[in-house]
Amino acid sequence: MERTASVFGGCLCGGVRFAYQGPLGGPLGPVTVCHCASCRRAQGYAAAVAPILAEGFTVTAGAALIREFESSPGKRRAFCGTCGSPLYSRLEALPDRLRLRLGALDDPPEDLVVEAHKFTAGVPAWSRPNDAPRHSGQEPGVM
Repeated sequence: MERTASVFGGCLCGGVRFAYQGPLGGPLGPVTVCHCASCRRAQGYAAAVAPILAEGFTVTAGAALIREFESSPGKRRAFCGTCGSPLYSRLEALPDRLRLRLGALDDPPEDLVVEAHKFTAGVPAWSRPNDAPRHSGQEPGVM
């Protein structure tokens, strides 16, 4: 499904801000959650991402704070150098594309849904779906 979005986002400390205008997923590829060991280490859990066009992505504040780490040959993960928040990743072989971290979006589009889960074979038991209680805020009894 072709989805054109206008979204804004940034890092946890607010030092990095960005805007994106253009296709989100769709013909660029599915919106995914990656469960590989590399994503779990970089994100603290699985990584929810949407492919986007690099030309539609603009850093509106804090460009000097963005750091990149080559996590595997040709793959770079971008994050805020102050708070460590993941922002996007990119493949050197696909310079016109980014994989935007959905957790960095201020208000994700309502129709944005995960279309696939990747690297699920080695998912540890703690990250598998389960019937644990769900709370709309902090769990009861925690300050």
